[in-house]
Amino acid sequence: MAELTPLSQHQLEEQLDDILCAALSSRRSAAAIAAGIAPLARAQQEFVLAWAEVAAQNVAELGYQFTAQAPQALTLFGQSGTEKWLLRALDAYDKEGLYPACAALKDVAGFKRASDAAGEGVALADVVRVLELFLRGLAGRRLQLEAADDTWTDTETVFLPERVARYPLRVQNFRLYKAIAVHHWAQARYGSFNLDLRAVLAHYAVPERALAWLNLIEAIRLESHIGRWFPGLATLLAELRPEHPATLAAVAARLSGADNSIADSVLLLRECYPLPLPDPFPYMGSLHPERAAEVRGERIAKERRALYTGLELLRQSLQVETNEIAPGEPELDIECSFDTLEFELQIDGEAVAPPEEVAKLLRSIIQDFGEVPEEYLLASGPGAYAAESLPEGEAAGVLAESSAAGGRLYDEWDFRRRDYRKDWCVLFESDVPAGDPRFVAGVRARYAGQIAQLRRRFEALRGEDRLARRQHEGEDIDFDAVVEAYADRKSGIEPSERLFVQRRRIERNIAVMFMVDMSGSTKGWINGCEREALVLLCEALEALGDRYAIYGFSGWTRKRCDICRIKTFAEPYGEAVRGRIAGVEPRDYTRMGVAIRHLTGILNKVEAKTRILFTLSDGKPDDFSDGYRGDYGIEDTRQALIEARQSGIHPFCVTIDEEARDYLPHMYGPASWVLIDNAGQLPLKTAEVYRRLTS
Repeated sequence: MAELTPLSQHQLEEQLDDILCAALSSRRSAAAIAAGIAPLARAQQEFVLAWAEVAAQNVAELGYQFTAQAPQALTLFGQSGTEKWLLRALDAYDKEGLYPACAALKDVAGFKRASDAAGEGVALADVVRVLELFLRGLAGRRLQLEAADDTWTDTETVFLPERVARYPLRVQNFRLYKAIAVHHWAQARYGSFNLDLRAVLAHYAVPERALAWLNLIEAIRLESHIGRWFPGLATLLAELRPEHPATLAAVAARLSGADNSIADSVLLLRECYPLPLPDPFPYMGSLHPERAAEVRGERIAKERRALYTGLELLRQSLQVETNEIAPGEPELDIECSFDTLEFELQIDGEAVAPPEEVAKLLRSIIQDFGEVPEEYLLASGPGAYAAESLPEGEAAGVLAESSAAGGRLYDEWDFRRRDYRKDWCVLFESDVPAGDPRFVAGVRARYAGQIAQLRRRFEALRGEDRLARRQHEGEDIDFDAVVEAYADRKSGIEPSERLFVQRRRIERNIAVMFMVDMSGSTKGWINGCEREALVLLCEALEALGDRYAIYGFSGWTRKRCDICRIKTFAEPYGEAVRGRIAGVEPRDYTRMGVAIRHLTGILNKVEAKTRILFTLSDGKPDDFSDGYRGDYGIEDTRQALIEARQSGIHPFCVTIDEEARDYLPHMYGPASWVLIDNAGQLPLKTAEVYRRLTS
């Protein structure tokens, strides 16, 4: 087939005017860009135009910078490399904003040099999970790892280079990555920022020099702590750094004590500051006291509020268990160790094992202060942070904040990029609070006749007999097959001998995940119908014996996606589950993709011949921000459903959205959804749909 003729400069300029209109002006036209693209082959021109549209859908300026640099990029590293170069810039836009993204696009030569220099280097993307798991095995607060141009920590996140290629061998570069991560973990674990370093540095004529010296002294102090608890890691650090000169050897000797702290490093800084500054160690990175102080301050305030609330709830739960209401406020005491982060909590002289969430808070507070300040051990009563003194609704927010460390990160599909946004959504899983226990009883009474009928129909499915026709032998004659055989014989065709019917017992092996829309759009009678549908499903499924779980979903931007446990696979349909069904309430928005990915993971852990993801929803994917409305949300949900199918799961959706015909066939396929016109019919229709689906 003949190669297509390249587009002319005029044709290119017309298309670029449409794509980049928001970035163009009287001083900035598409003519020069079109002139640069015109000499390219037609396939390369179309490649540039397609990706320009993708980039411009984020911000028109990104599309402009991409098209301006694209001819050079294509020359240096072809279409594949150009795509990687653009995706790196789009990731920079997601994480850092427009200006860093534009800088990445303009630095084509830098990207080429980095690619050429990579050699046996190690990319963070290839080892980040390994490093995260490694750091998780060490003591202290769980840290996130992110790529950045500079290497540092704010006490909650360690920022690492995108690639390490200092040494000729890959194994050497991985060891350096590991050392960098360990060093910055130690800064957070052993209190490098537990003093106001900004005030310390202000006393020196050249704060930058003082900061460099302090960074070096701290590296030595931290190595001594690491050597006491993790001698193998201390050996790794020692192998990567040069041997200490006399000045640093003296520093190391003075910081060898088990109880050394950042205060000791600050005292040594006074003596070292006038001396010649040695070269930094390869794994050191930078100190950013301002940012670390900001993050630490926010965490301290948040954890203090959360601990007040957590201790109050703990006290109340203990009173319920013992059926005793202690007069006055409980006396709380704690013994703890900064070295091990271990503690013993006592309430009224009795040792108490707190819930894991409270235990995490206590360990984090010990890490920041070396102890739990006495003022923190007030479960309730007077004080600015007492749970009952908070404005209405804020106490629940405090609890939400205290669980933030339990969030899970999920990728999200960007159809414009044809790629995933990495670790884009944060998902939290929790139980639905119990509602009015009278709700389920009322539904069972109201639908008693229909429930009995559904149970009979579902019981018929349990181990039902199926007719296998056209068999060589069987219990009965297959009259259709006999008629066909007689006709064949009359026509001179040799008739089939498969003339019988066999009855075969079909054993069910089904696991179903019910995914329930808890977005704010279900508020009112729709939510009531949803809950009624869940009651009828549970009542019917108990007669059938299929394994099933029920989870609700909602979301408020990518930073707060909620999965709400109503019934797990391992849980029986009892009072606890009935209470959660009654407690299902509308919440926020309908961010479906991340919910599908999470529930797919749960469902795939169940051993079953058939696994079904059954969604109850009132509308299409939607969220408050992040561009999730419209095509983006639909395509992300579609991709999540494709991922589910590829893992062996059969998705199906029941909806009451009258506009569903516009988008559900695209997401679920033509035969994997059903529209119920009247929400009042949802309870009975849902159960009937399930029966037909699994028959």
